[in-house]
Amino acid sequence: MTRDLKEIFNGDTVPGPAALAAKVRTLAPSMTRSMQLVAEAVADDPAGCAALTVTGLAELTGTSEATVVRTSRLLGYPGYRDLRLALAGLAAQQQSGRSPAVTADIAVDDSIADVVAKLAYDEQQTLADTAASLDTAQLGAVVSAAVAARRIDIYGVGASSLVGMDLAQKLLRIGLIAHSHTDPHLAVTNAVQLRTGDVAVAITHSGSTGDVIEPLRAAFDRGATTVAITGRPDSPVTQYADHVLTTSTARESELRPAAMSSRTSQLLVVDCLFIGVAQRTYETAAPALSASYEALAHRHSPRGAH
Repeated sequence: MTRDLKEIFNGDTVPGPAALAAKVRTLAPSMTRSMQLVAEAVADDPAGCAALTVTGLAELTGTSEATVVRTSRLLGYPGYRDLRLALAGLAAQQQSGRSPAVTADIAVDDSIADVVAKLAYDEQQTLADTAASLDTAQLGAVVSAAVAARRIDIYGVGASSLVGMDLAQKLLRIGLIAHSHTDPHLAVTNAVQLRTGDVAVAITHSGSTGDVIEPLRAAFDRGATTVAITGRPDSPVTQYADHVLTTSTARESELRPAAMSSRTSQLLVVDCLFIGVAQRTYETAAPALSASYEALAHRHSPRGAH
């Protein structure tokens, strides 16, 4: 059953200006073309759009009033009036200098100093977008499921497999049974062993990686609690996810593959998940962490020490 985008993103609170900017960047690729026109307009000129009525914005974008209202609701606002208030707030932030303009792509002739500055800004923006878009209710539900799980299986390939291994190692160090599967055949054969009460986590930025979707579907069919960490909340993987944790949609350039930004946002989600689990299991997690540090302490001693 395909989950509705509005169900994934709309929470009990209206998004603030920072969250609005992040949601426009994250959701625009998944919108219809007419809704994209509205989203792009409010992102490009929040001050100008804040001054427009719903009819004015519809005329500006060549769409309809209904499209403007639907776009507002998809972005998390009850109606266009609420979106206009957020646009005014976003415009004020930009004018005050607290929201810098989007950095240019890295060029072949950029100096090392420029590369460092551009990468640092882009990483900060990626993390900010992910934090603003992350549904904390969904995250809390995943934490609860992980805490109670008999075992946790994690699926990812390519760059996402590195994130999966990071999550598995973190959970293992606090005493949970967690395994990261990068071989698609082993992932499926392990997934069919899961049952109600177990947790399966699929990590895929595109949300359409077959080698990740297949084991998650197997886990879903067997009653395990399933989780998708993805940059596309309407992608195929979410059809088999009880919970969706959305990451920032990376901006790809010739010299900087999207995998770099997507991995940054995935690692933030993984860290949030791990900390949530560690907090809930602190009485057992703290001693387990201490034991793992002590077991490896001799490997970090100065050379020659005994």
